[in-house]
Amino acid sequence: QLQASGGGLVQTGGSLRLSCAASGRPIRSYAIGWFRQAPGKEREFVAAISWTGGSVYYGDSVKGRFTISRDNEQNTVYLQMSSLKIEDTAVYYCAAQTLGVVSRAAEYDHWGQGTQVTVSS
Repeated sequence: QLQASGGGLVQTGGSLRLSCAASGRPIRSYAIGWFRQAPGKEREFVAAISWTGGSVYYGDSVKGRFTISRDNEQNTVYLQMSSLKIEDTAVYYCAAQTLGVVSRAAEYDHWGQGTQVTVSS
């Protein structure tokens, strides 16, 4: 089971750090991805990280601004978001799978319930 947290209201240019905590099976068993969905829009890939953290992959819209990392000892994956823009406003979800660093939502088996990020001007 995955639990995303850390969302909130932030001004443009600000930062937030999201966390994805796992319960049950250790998070080190999975590659983890972050996705987001804004109202009226399709779910969008944000970032993914491999089991060990040695491989990461970012969506084009967040490259250079967001950083994904993991602490397997803490059973948690993080998404550090900086230079936030209004268009980053969305519900952010973390998801897990065993294939590796992939960006297609359909390849993720386990999903958390999401955390709202709102960026205001």
